[in-house]
Order: sequence, then C-alpha cells, then structure tokens
Amino acid sequence: MQASWDDFRFVKVVADRQGLTGAAEALGIDHSTAFRRLGAIEKALGVPLFERHRGGYTATAAGQAMLAVATRMEADVDGFSREVVGRSDVMVGELRITAPTSFAGTFLMPILADFSRRHPAVRLELILAEETLNLSRRDADVALRASRGPDETLVGRRLTGVGWALYGAAGQTFGRLGDERWVGLGESVAGGLFARFLARRVSPDRIALSLNGVAGLREAVAAGIGIGPLPCIEGDADARLRRLGDVEPELHTDLWLLTHQDLRRSARVRAFMDHVAAAMLPLRPLFEGRGGIT
Repeated sequence: MQASWDDFRFVKVVADRQGLTGAAEALGIDHSTAFRRLGAIEKALGVPLFERHRGGYTATAAGQAMLAVATRMEADVDGFSREVVGRSDVMVGELRITAPTSFAGTFLMPILADFSRRHPAVRLELILAEETLNLSRRDADVALRASRGPDETLVGRRLTGVGWALYGAAGQTFGRLGDERWVGLGESVAGGLFARFLARRVSPDRIALSLNGVAGLREAVAAGIGIGPLPCIEGDADARLRRLGDVEPELHTDLWLLTHQDLRRSARVRAFMDHVAAAMLPLRPLFEGRGGIT
C-alpha cells in the first residue's frame, strides 16, 4: 500500500501531540475517528507506527522513518508557500500577524485599523499568543516580538526599546517595597528573567501571586494583590496603577517587527512593516518609559 500525503501529515500530528487525544483536537476530529484512522494506516502498511504508553505515543522504527519523510514534506510545502507569498507584488490576500496578548489592549488595534483602511483588500488575521510562533512554518507572516535578540533566520527591524518599572495600585500607599506583597511572572516566562528579578528583591513568602502573562499581571497589580514589574507602555497608561520607581535596566528588552526572509519582498508584508514602523515613532517615549514616576 502506498501511503497518501494526508497519512504522512496525520502520523506527524500524532507524534507531535504525543497521542491521539491531542492529535484529534489539533485536526478537529473526535478521538474515535483518530483511533480508527491510525489503525487503518498501520493495518495497510503492515507495521505498527507507535508504541502506546500511559504517558503517550512513541514512534517505532517504522514510525520514525515515516516521520522523517513527513517532516521533509512539511518543510517543502512551507518553503513553497513562503516563496509564493514572497513573490506577490499585489496588495491583496491574507496577512497573518502574531503579537503578545497584552498588545491588543494598548497600541496595536489603532495601527491595524489604519492599515486596514488604507489597504482594504488585505485581510488581516491577528494571532494573540504569549508563546513564540514559528514563522518558518508560516504560523504567521509577521511577528511583533519582545526580544533581546531575534532568531537569525528572521529579518526585520527594531522598533523601540521596552522599559519596565515597578507599579502598585493607584489608591494604595506603600512603605519599604521589600516589605510589600508582590506579584510577578513565573519561571516559565523569558527564561526565568522576571522570577530572578523578584528573587533578588523580595523573600519568597512576600510573593502573593505568580503568573504566566503580562495581561494577567497588570490586572493583579491593579486589583491590589501586590506590587510588580510591568512594561511602562501598559503601566503608565493605566489610571488604576501608580509607578513606584524608575525604569529597571535589567528588565529592558527591545520590540522587534519580524518576518521570514522568504517573505520580505511580499508587497503586503513590506507595506505592513513600513506602516507599523512609521506608527511606532511617536510611541517610543511611552515604550521606553520616559514619563517618569507618577
């Protein structure tokens, strides 16, 4: 039996999700359908493709061989897709943008609205995510990404520095900050950068809440759960918050606008990147936190 392209893709999803439950969710099918499909593929090939364990599915030798082919096929398809989009010189079609979740409520929507008015034939898809999406796989075409150094396979431009400072709820008074209750981002965020920042300033028993995203962190500070570090673009603009100190140099990062090198000549990618870069110029002081303590 000759496996179809869809069979290779299905097996790769099962391997990537380490089982049928995650694969079914990713493919939008129910578990029983996924179970029957994998069984049919293995029966037709005459070999098992996975070993079943309580912790998930592990590819057999035959499964690994099939996965190697599927990975090459996926890379070829992604490369072809990027090449086609990269050669496009018309302002028509879909443009997928990814950005951190918190950006939607601060500055991004007015920029997207203005771009959409100027280029109504370009359909925008915004993917808000804290995790880093893969531009090589075209999970997105353009990424707004806070980073101290972007992946060398990507191209783009540094838009601005991003300053961070400590904030508390506006209606509260604060004494020695080390004696206050704190909130912060956990070990899983930015390689533990923010967790280490807190550890150097406050004992563990003073940390009231740890989160995995900036949007939730801002709400926690505003609710009075504790003081904590926030990007100045968000903290200074929120009337519920009060800045408690100068910009913290060790938390400084940069905001980058990135795309895959195969897409940089696409008319809609170029137009969007130019538009965002121009719109960001007057916002730089806000991002860098030059407003000072309130």
